[in-house]
Amino acid sequence: MSENFVAPGQQRYLRACMVCSIVMTSARFREEGCPNCEEFLHLQGSSDQIESCTSQVFEGLISLASPTRSWVAKWQRLDGYVKGIYAIKVSGQLPDDVRTTIEEEYRIQYIP
Repeated sequence: MSENFVAPGQQRYLRACMVCSIVMTSARFREEGCPNCEEFLHLQGSSDQIESCTSQVFEGLISLASPTRSWVAKWQRLDGYVKGIYAIKVSGQLPDDVRTTIEEEYRIQYIP
């Protein structure tokens, strides 16, 4: 079974990271954190952070097997991320304190 496999009926538990747009279950975010953004989002083990920094509202999915070689990854600005399932568009806003931290301390330009 694939590490990104979602069992039938589990789609309602899917969430997308509001920074990198990776799609995983709430439980997986809680267990592992975000594989691309954990350094500054600190989702692992924190239901509050998961609720604030991920969204259940997203459109479309991209299955990314080779981020460095994919033109779709470059087009979606995902070419520096891990392989996985990504949302094409994520709805929601990061909390102001998180947004300030990633822009000022980590020099990451947040594009909602």
